[in-house]
Amino acid sequence: MLLSPRSLLGIAAVVDIALHARFGPVAAKALAERHNLPARHLETLLQALVKSAILKGVRGPRGGYELAKERRRISMGDIIRAALICENESETNYSANRLISTVISRHLKFAEDQFLGELDQISIEDMCILAQAKGIFNDSPCETADFTI
Repeated sequence: MLLSPRSLLGIAAVVDIALHARFGPVAAKALAERHNLPARHLETLLQALVKSAILKGVRGPRGGYELAKERRRISMGDIIRAALICENESETNYSANRLISTVISRHLKFAEDQFLGELDQISIEDMCILAQAKGIFNDSPCETADFTI
C-alpha cells in the first residue's frame, strides 16, 4: 500500500463527512464510531484538514465538521497532502543524510508528484457516488447538496 494509514483515514473521514453532513456538522465522536476508532485518534488529522481548508470546524453543542467547499472541488490528492503535513510534524528529519537528501529524495519526489497528480483527478464527489452505489452507509441521508454557505 503506497498510502499511509493516516492518509487513508483522511480520505475516509472526508468522504464520510461529505455523505453525512447534509443536515449539519458531523461530530468527531460519530465519525470515530463509524470507523471504529477512539475520537482522540482523529482530532489531529481533522485539524490538519481544517488548516488545509478541506473541512470547516463548527463549534458548539451541535458542532463538528463539514466540508469547506464543494465535494467536487476536493481531490484525494488534497487530502493526502494535508495528511502528509500532519505526519511530517512527527517524522524524523533525514536532511543530514546526503544519500537520502540528494539522490533518493529527488527520485521519490518525482514519483510522489506523479502519484498525487493522478489522485488530484479523483474528487470526493466521485468517491461519494461510488460509496452510495455500493451502499456503504445505507443510513446516510445523502442528496446532491454537499456543503452549506
